Amino acid sequence: MNLTFEREKEYCVKYKDTILSHKFYANFIVNDKIILEIKYSDGIHDKHISQCLNYLKISDNKLAILANFHKDYLQHRRVIL
Repeated sequence: MNLTFEREKEYCVKYKDTILSHKFYANFIVNDKIILEIKYSDGIHDKHISQCLNYLKISDNKLAILANFHKDYLQHRRVIL
């Protein structure tokens, strides 16, 4: 199985048919379908989930994996749009 990925994928943000100057950068895009967002935090918080949902909305992808590499453990969450 071949996996392809792109690092720091840039997404332009549109609002009412206008492209805004603000951009989003997803950590990894795997096989042009899955957003992989990496964190190092004390836990997975609502703001991390919101970030993944925003990435999914502007990318037209349906699945994001949020991985949190805490010093003592690995947490992960699947985010589906």
